Amino acid sequence: MLGDQEGFTGRRPSTSQDEGLAEVVRLEQQLLDPAVRGSDEVIERILHPDFIEFGASGRVWEYATIKVLLRENPAVSGQAVDFVPVQLSDHVVLLTYRIDGESDSLRSSIWIRDLEVGWRIRFHQGTRSTSKRL
Repeated sequence: MLGDQEGFTGRRPSTSQDEGLAEVVRLEQQLLDPAVRGSDEVIERILHPDFIEFGASGRVWEYATIKVLLRENPAVSGQAVDFVPVQLSDHVVLLTYRIDGESDSLRSSIWIRDLEVGWRIRFHQGTRSTSKRL
């Protein structure tokens, strides 16, 4: 499925791009795991220091506050489905997906690849939704 994503270039991604897309999906899924969300060590490795989130609640969260929130409330309100990663550049991936559950929402994340650290999430947005499709 990842190999079928053409992104904005109209070209199929290379194998290394496919691996990067798969890694971003894997990391986002980790962030949705309550065991991971409670680990400062993992959160510090995955979240970019300039991370910002526009929450489905309308609140804006920054790195320091989201770390505390994730540790204190690691539960996710549903199941993440329909992951679609799109390579925007060699070092940037846009990832969209849905959370189906108690409060349905559409999700988008921007991931940036740091050559020393690896993929880190720089921005996330959740939007409440009544639709079951992206």
